[in-house]
Amino acid sequence: MAHPSQENAAYLPDVAEHDMTVKYHGKASHAAAYPWEGVNALDAAVLAYSNLSVLRQQMKPTWRVHGIIKNGGVKPNIIPSYSELIYYFRAPSMRELAVLTKKAEDCFKAAALATGCTTGGVWFIQIVTVSQPVAVILRQDMSSCPQSEKVEIKGGAHDYYNVLPNKSLWKAYIENGEKLGIEFISEDAVSNGSSGSTDFGNVSFVVPGIHPYFYIGSEALNHTEQYTEAAGSQEAQFYALRTAKALAMTALDVIFKPELLEGIREDFKLKLQEEEFLNRAE
Repeated sequence: MAHPSQENAAYLPDVAEHDMTVKYHGKASHAAAYPWEGVNALDAAVLAYSNLSVLRQQMKPTWRVHGIIKNGGVKPNIIPSYSELIYYFRAPSMRELAVLTKKAEDCFKAAALATGCTTGGVWFIQIVTVSQPVAVILRQDMSSCPQSEKVEIKGGAHDYYNVLPNKSLWKAYIENGEKLGIEFISEDAVSNGSSGSTDFGNVSFVVPGIHPYFYIGSEALNHTEQYTEAAGSQEAQFYALRTAKALAMTALDVIFKPELLEGIREDFKLKLQEEEFLNRAE
């Protein structure tokens, strides 16, 4: 699988990703006449957003946190009884992602406590082991909590794993790509590069694979209107087809070169051991 970019690379460090939806439930009240009767769910969302922003100073440079406030109330003269945030968390490995996710959960929980959105609630944490997606879920026992004052923090059902590198497969792809005229960035540029997240990472923990990036004839950045236009151009089709040919040639090498296949398998086992994952491919 290959992904369009601003450069040609056999590998870029696609990172692990976990998404989380946070719902704060407060209590509505007239914001001018008797605001003290309300429990402001929007305040909880704003505090959570601020908590995570402050956390950035203690985050590793390779960690990423980005989110939005999806729902923040109905009208200015009503104390918001409900708010909702959606956040994505990214880290180079599943192990680091679990650490980052726990810190984020504490930020969400603190905001709930500060605003009273957890009155009467009892917390418990369920953490799925690292051999499964890091779907860490923080919930609240609602049995002793008024229905109007609670918080729900729920992890996404499907995390994205980081993409495991496979140097034997890289080298074969680069050799084939160069035959077709592809110019690749240096290994130093690869090591210092950054990228997003993809479900291909999950695949790379089950079978060996590569997820190269390819230039499409434009310097525009991904996820912009300019890049969307460039991706549909005739010039981009040439680069896409050339990349597909390089991938096909690499697949043929894997089939007809037993020594290459053995090297790919060894790289795969080594990377799984480094990540402390069981080799479920066998």
